[in-house]
Amino acid sequence: MLGQRIAHPPSTKFDEEFDIPVPKRLKRGDSTESIALLQQEYESYGDSPRPDARRNEVADSEVESEDEDEGIPRASQTELESALPPVKTDKEAIAEYEATRAAEAGLDFKDRLGQRKWVQGKSSIYVDAFFLALETVLDEESHLFDEAEMAVFQNWRDMSYEGQYLYVRLFLRKTAAWHRIGRLKYYGDIADLNAAVDELLQEHSLPAASATERIAPGEAEPPKNTVLEASFTFADSSTDHIDSLEEASSLLLLEELKVLAKEAKVLGKNKRELLKALRKTSQKQSGLGWTGLKRSDTEESFKSEQSEDCNGDTGLSDDVGTNRDSHFIRKIFAVTGPCIRLSSAALKLFERVHLVFYRSTEWTEKSLTTIILARISRRNFPEYIVSRSNNIFTSRSALLEFEASIRTQFAVDTILEFNGTVTKDGLQKVKDIFEEVYPRWLSILAEEQRKEDRVYESGEGAYLRRFSPAWVYTRIVHKGTSVLGRFKEHKREHQMLCELLDQHLFHAARRGSWYQRKALLEEHYMHALSPDDGRNGETQKKYWKRIALRTCEDGLQDRNCHLIYHHDLQKRISKLERQLNVPKRLQHDFGHVRLAKPVERYVEGIRVEKEGTPSRNGRRSSTGGGEAGMTNFRRGGKTIWLDPLEDNGECSVEAMCLSFYRSDGWKGYHSEGGIIRTLFGYLFYDVLFTYIPNVFQTAFQTCPLDLHTDAFYPSRFSEINARLNEISNGVGVEILKRVHEQERERQTCVVGIDWGFEIEDLVEIVECFEGEALSTVCKVMAQEYGQRGGGIPDLFLWDKERGECMFAEVKSENDRLSDTQRLWIDVLSGAGVKVELCNAVAKEVIVR
Repeated sequence: MLGQRIAHPPSTKFDEEFDIPVPKRLKRGDSTESIALLQQEYESYGDSPRPDARRNEVADSEVESEDEDEGIPRASQTELESALPPVKTDKEAIAEYEATRAAEAGLDFKDRLGQRKWVQGKSSIYVDAFFLALETVLDEESHLFDEAEMAVFQNWRDMSYEGQYLYVRLFLRKTAAWHRIGRLKYYGDIADLNAAVDELLQEHSLPAASATERIAPGEAEPPKNTVLEASFTFADSSTDHIDSLEEASSLLLLEELKVLAKEAKVLGKNKRELLKALRKTSQKQSGLGWTGLKRSDTEESFKSEQSEDCNGDTGLSDDVGTNRDSHFIRKIFAVTGPCIRLSSAALKLFERVHLVFYRSTEWTEKSLTTIILARISRRNFPEYIVSRSNNIFTSRSALLEFEASIRTQFAVDTILEFNGTVTKDGLQKVKDIFEEVYPRWLSILAEEQRKEDRVYESGEGAYLRRFSPAWVYTRIVHKGTSVLGRFKEHKREHQMLCELLDQHLFHAARRGSWYQRKALLEEHYMHALSPDDGRNGETQKKYWKRIALRTCEDGLQDRNCHLIYHHDLQKRISKLERQLNVPKRLQHDFGHVRLAKPVERYVEGIRVEKEGTPSRNGRRSSTGGGEAGMTNFRRGGKTIWLDPLEDNGECSVEAMCLSFYRSDGWKGYHSEGGIIRTLFGYLFYDVLFTYIPNVFQTAFQTCPLDLHTDAFYPSRFSEINARLNEISNGVGVEILKRVHEQERERQTCVVGIDWGFEIEDLVEIVECFEGEALSTVCKVMAQEYGQRGGGIPDLFLWDKERGECMFAEVKSENDRLSDTQRLWIDVLSGAGVKVELCNAVAKEVIVR
């Protein structure tokens, strides 16, 4: 049956003709090696960057990958992957797919994508995806690259398939690391590995580039070795580039390092300590000035080791006696053999191509294949207008400045977030960067405002602005403003907060925190830092407290101030009005949103501990006179309970508590936000797929690209508020049934919607939800979908007879509420939804 076409049902639309999928961009991903030049564009909501946000390593070989993948945590999705359906993208899925497609000679990569045909050793989905990114960018946005860079692309096209395959696989690995050639065992696709390596190491000349490099604010010069010179190679050889013990020793595995350390008579508890001790020993002793030179250390033996183990020349001098570093380096190369790494200049150029292609500074190896696998998957997608803008970056200089701004932002985050306690020198360095960026920020801000007023159509600029350097500079200014507060420069800090609030184009999600900080400064500091204009001390304080009061009122009236900040602003307003002795009739009344304290409930049950595991308090479990053996104790781990409604079968703590509520007449799910996301997908289905320029860049998306950003809400302000009003007025059930009738049979891939929930249950849930309460929850999701998907209480419960619904957050002993969970409890309580904290208590512990 291999290669035989099998018809698919018409409803799958599998046999319809599609254009080559035009790429797209975005979201937050994790992996094991940073995109060194671009690093990371941290999302506007979270101040803390993710130091573990790096690219996943692709194994050297099929055998190696099976061993190394065990226990490695999965990376979080990028916006590209989150907008596409959840297709299998692992190595096995790709290999299985390619193996089941018939091969035809003479097909180029577009034909293979269209006909879904690959053959091992002649074509690969990895190489074709890489080609897709390159060709799409050059077809539509070639003005972003100069003559030298275009020559690099042509050299890439002229390379053999095996050379291209090796480059792409290394591109998806630890791009800044050295790779042992002897362990690059891509035998299925590369017949002659040495020839492929030689092709990557071949030097190519480049024409002179007409474009000039401009230094960006906050950056003294571009990173070393990232600018193309008169010639380049696709890869570097260890022969020519490793000349220090520090770099050479990093190539060794721990066991290999232990052998070398034993010979050098150095000690260390781990790899880091061993490397440090080895380098220290090398610095102290010059030459081979120790007795007992063994035959294995002679020049002849080294040559023998090189021919047997390295299968190539290490490139070091034959004179081993010049210094001890030389001795150790030769020993290291005798173990590792020749190594290669991708050349920085060409690497950064291709990373720039992917930045333009995916409209994102963050992508993983899955980003190369997910879009193709989504295209060939047998799934149905919503109907929407695909629109890919060709002018996100108006010029090459704009693209380069955006890249430079990302590097500057990463430098700031490294100081403030990555290196523990921030020193005064570190704060001063951030302040210096802020001062350098500030004038450029003002300049680009004015230009972007002009575009918003005269160039962009309604809603078009919100997403495009994320690729303006001003987007990144605004975040740097925000960080610099907080540093001003650390230096007690509150007057300047207040000025910057005013300027940040005066602009409405960038980082709308931060506006609530800016209002909060501005009001705090006005309440406590500004009276002593500003001219009193003849007012005495107490009058001056009241004057600034009135200004703080107006700031809080402005925040509540600002449509871009997200709902999660309203509660704190309301509390400050109430406090200020009492301090200013505002008459009761003139005070704000926030009684309708006053938070009800969650009800605490204690549910007793029987907890099970497996024999040989510790109890929750770290003591051994016992039955009768015996004790279970101790194993590794993990505080906060999952507990096992007995479900009284399921014949005392073993279950999770959430299932046990759910059974308690079911016995009290409630219906419910342990969904942890699944119900809320499903309801949001149903109720906002048509809003999600309303035409907005640039957010639908392929025909295979489950959501717009800006859904997980703060551009989603302001771009659809009218449509979202109109839908919220309909929900408040009780039209939710009608909308729910209409979408279900239209899309249920096709099982349309839509973000958040779980078609496994019964429509009857969803209708009952909407009927039990107060219209205003459901509208409030949906508004929070619309404003911060990417950030508020987590933290929703574990259990969703409803009772049709009582006509009410309830959330319950389940906690075992020693568990604590996270900040995100507290925020959702505040939102739900403020909306009038009942929330309970369900504490599971073990009335009995049994050991099995």
